[in-house]
Amino acid sequence: MSKVAFLLANAFEDSEMKVPYDEVNKAGHDTDIIGLQQGEKLTGKNGEASYTADKAIADAKAADYDAVVIPGGSSPENLRLNKDVLNFVKEINSAGKPIAAICHGPQILISAGLLKGRTITSYPPLQDDMVNAGAEFKHEEVVLDGNFITSRTPKDEPAFVRELLNVL
Repeated sequence: MSKVAFLLANAFEDSEMKVPYDEVNKAGHDTDIIGLQQGEKLTGKNGEASYTADKAIADAKAADYDAVVIPGGSSPENLRLNKDVLNFVKEINSAGKPIAAICHGPQILISAGLLKGRTITSYPPLQDDMVNAGAEFKHEEVVLDGNFITSRTPKDEPAFVRELLNVL
């Protein structure tokens, strides 16, 4: 079974964390919630879900994981300027491991400089940001490009989870 990192900060989109996290665990994979600080309580923007960070990003090693999931909401905005987060995602990408980002999740990919020449989707209002970062934007429920799996919104979660589980 795979070991999957979930990058998370406060104000995440509740279902975009809960649904993939629950399904990945239900499929028998190991998961770690990685936040800015170990033990930090992280709450969704709608107050429907909360988690505790298993590890601090400063202590997480990309080599220990087979994939990373980046839920949306405001969580990516709270993580995208952290150098450890960016290095972690860059190392996962360099190893060709799956990166699954939904909604605002691809903002971290922008900050990590990973979108040039890639085809992705995200929360539709971020289209210009994705294109300006060098990506081709598609308005589809899930877009696969190499090791990237991207989706737009909570309504796309079934396709997002299906593709994530397919690569695990």
